[in-house]
Formats: sequence, C-alpha cells, structure tokens
Amino acid sequence: MSNSYLDLEIYKISFDLFIKAHQLSMELPKYELYELGSQLRRACDSINSNIVEGYGHRKYKNEFIRFLIFSHSSNLETINHLKKIQILYPKITSTASLLEEYVILGIKISNFITYVEKNWRS
Repeated sequence: MSNSYLDLEIYKISFDLFIKAHQLSMELPKYELYELGSQLRRACDSINSNIVEGYGHRKYKNEFIRFLIFSHSSNLETINHLKKIQILYPKITSTASLLEEYVILGIKISNFITYVEKNWRS
C-alpha cells in the first residue's frame, strides 16, 4: 500500500498526461478553446482529480473504487475528445501519440480497480 497518492503510478501518468493534453488544447483554433478545448481540459483534469479524491477515501474501499471508476470514465471521455481533435484538426500531430498514452492509462486504471477490489482492506 502506498503512503500517498503521489506514489500511485496511475496518478503520476495521469498528471503528466494532463499537462500534455492541456498544452495540446491550446493549439486548437481560438473558436475551439472554449468548446472542445475546454471539454478536453476538464475531462483529463477529472481523471487525475478523481484518483486523488478517491485516495482520500481509501479507508472506505467502495468509495475508493467509485472514484477510480469516475477516473476511468473521464479517461474514456478524454479519448473521445482526442479522437474528435484528431479528425477535425489533423495538423495537430501530437494527438495520435497522446491518444495511445490515454489508452494505456485506461488499462492501468482498470487493472488498479481490479487490484483494489481484490486486495484492498477497508
């Protein structure tokens, strides 16, 4: 068991990806900054924030899992927004690699949920 959410691999990855996605969103045309860009920023922030909040509830296994599921759902939402950007704005070349990284993160979050379900003690 980790001593802090800062020790969780999914936290570290989601934080780094949040920074990358935020920077990517600023490459969008001005008219998209407050539409698709804002949706992307909120979704990827939610992944990271729900991991942190869930860790704060870790004493209650079901609550921890609930926030991890929220995190996973936000990861799926982020992937969806990145797919839209990839199609609508193909000149933003970093989208494809970021998409791959979010798919990997989704797998890691899912695996962590399974780990918590089987091994975490309330």
